[in-house]
Amino acid sequence: MVSHNDSLRYLEDLYQERTLWRYEANQLIPLHKDDIWIVYRGIVQTQTLHSNGDQSILGLIGPMMPLARRFSILESYSATALTDVDLHRLNWSDVQDSPRLAMDMNQLLARRLRQTESLLALLGKRQTSERLLGFLAFLAREFGQETPKGIFLDIRLTHQQIANIVGTTRVTVTRLFGIFKKEAILTRGTGHRLCLSHGVSLSDLGLNLATPL
Repeated sequence: MVSHNDSLRYLEDLYQERTLWRYEANQLIPLHKDDIWIVYRGIVQTQTLHSNGDQSILGLIGPMMPLARRFSILESYSATALTDVDLHRLNWSDVQDSPRLAMDMNQLLARRLRQTESLLALLGKRQTSERLLGFLAFLAREFGQETPKGIFLDIRLTHQQIANIVGTTRVTVTRLFGIFKKEAILTRGTGHRLCLSHGVSLSDLGLNLATPL
């Protein structure tokens, strides 16, 4: 199996003459019919807009994961830079003309499918505390940096952004973060990055909440 590092080096070698496309946090990323973006750095959020005006988060796309309009059957489908991002821009014909690139694309799409399933599973949990802690564990697994003190979440999200993703309010996220920090489940490290303790689970919280969150 081709590793993510091998794929990354291959893309760098293949497209070293091309400039990376950079989008700042909260910028909309254009999704043209035959374009395929490969995330090089940062996190991209995909979303859909419902007829009543509500927005649903579809996924978080990180380094070495592909993004393209042709990958979705939804009529309303868009992508926003959740953090500052650098992207490789490919054309669908590039994939069709390169067996190696097509093989890499299959691997990257499989990884994205697994991530999407994980996100959907945790968002199906009934209690907000479970969804939030599960989302933090998801971020740690997908985008975290392992250290002796725990796993630093190498991504900066506002409480409102997290609330939108896990289906709750900013106030509830702030309250639960306070509880997680009090119980040493979550700490704040250098650069104000959050750090999730190793091997946390809901049983570690020891919470006696008056009402389920």
